[in-house]
Amino acid sequence: MTKLSLPLLLLLLCLVSFTTGEIKKLKISSDPRAMILFERFGFTHTGQAAISVSAVSVISTLAKPDPSRLGFFLLSEEALIQVLLELQQNPTFCVLDSKFINLLFTFRDLSPPPNSSFNRPYPVTSPNEYSLFFANCAPESKVSMDVRTELYNLDNQVKDYLSAGLTQLPTLYFLFSFVYIGFLGLWLSVCIRNKKSVHRIHMLMAALVVMKALNLIFAAEDKHYVKVTGTAHGWDVLFYIFQSIRVVLLFTVIVLIGTGWSFLKPFLQEREKKVLMIVIPLQVLANVASVVIGETGPFIRDWVTWNQVFLIVDIICCCAIIFPIVWSIRSLRETSKTDGKAARNLSKLTLFRQFYIVVIGYLYFTRIVVFALRTIAAYKYQWVANAAEEIASLAFYMVMFYMFRPEEKNEYFVLDEEEEEAAEMALRDEEFEL
Repeated sequence: MTKLSLPLLLLLLCLVSFTTGEIKKLKISSDPRAMILFERFGFTHTGQAAISVSAVSVISTLAKPDPSRLGFFLLSEEALIQVLLELQQNPTFCVLDSKFINLLFTFRDLSPPPNSSFNRPYPVTSPNEYSLFFANCAPESKVSMDVRTELYNLDNQVKDYLSAGLTQLPTLYFLFSFVYIGFLGLWLSVCIRNKKSVHRIHMLMAALVVMKALNLIFAAEDKHYVKVTGTAHGWDVLFYIFQSIRVVLLFTVIVLIGTGWSFLKPFLQEREKKVLMIVIPLQVLANVASVVIGETGPFIRDWVTWNQVFLIVDIICCCAIIFPIVWSIRSLRETSKTDGKAARNLSKLTLFRQFYIVVIGYLYFTRIVVFALRTIAAYKYQWVANAAEEIASLAFYMVMFYMFRPEEKNEYFVLDEEEEEAAEMALRDEEFEL
């Protein structure tokens, strides 16, 4: 890695949205990187950072490296710009010499060989969000070491391993899981009252709510155990399983509703099947990337690449699920010119046009607005972005389920002879451009 690319890498890694607090144990082998980002964490005035390294070895093709040129430090968000300016002005500048960092220790503090280890907690005296880095300013050198990081805040002398802005997440996820359980009960009661109008898509929609509720329950358990113990105790496995099922099912339901499957037609056309064949495998890949991102961290060399894979795949899937809705709108527009059922076709066109707008709004909010909230929100209020995402998801589910609820006399599909003539006029005048 060149010194010139170091400022760009530093900026890129710090702009990626992530905050962890679990106890991390990792092994670094022959790593030549000049900078390794381990974690980002929001500390209160009782924050502590405990860093333990062992089995340290440094191999260099040049002279024996100066141990003071390798070490760990904390960097606040405010100091990031200053450090970037220092690196930009002087590409050979060693970040360990910067006055804007909180230097924890260098390899000069290690115990002598063969132990070559260090273990010490550091109190964080200034509350803020900090990034934990390792810097290697020794030219042409590779570092191997075992690292254990433990970042936490003390709450009445009890360790809280969640960042200051995320400590509310267990409660938040539990509350939303109960909301979805109530939502499921309401949906099942609607289906029971209108048994004759229930289609296969409505059962899939019920399964989607079940997966969402389970996903939130296990997310709450995952965050709770991380909060109190520093490790997930296996709850993260269940969380990732149900998150994967829920995301795949959500995209599948949107595609199937967009095609009108089961409630408008009993089959899928070839192009609609191809969309599902594209979306489902891509979502599986996105879920694999999500697991890698969540369970490792920026200290692995391909972490940024996995973030890019997740982002690209998610964008492709979001674009792909729009096509079936557009095809349905165009098909209904063409059918309206020949079948003589103007009122019914106008209702269907209105329904799918509104659904198109709802899906676009949901994707925009959860992908763009939520990311913006995570980026601009103060570190103490990072939970607000999670709350906004859950509120937007709940609103989307409620609107989608209401629009396509089973009902014998659905307002979108009702035939009114008095409105037939007006509907024909509307269909001639309205092009329903997207």
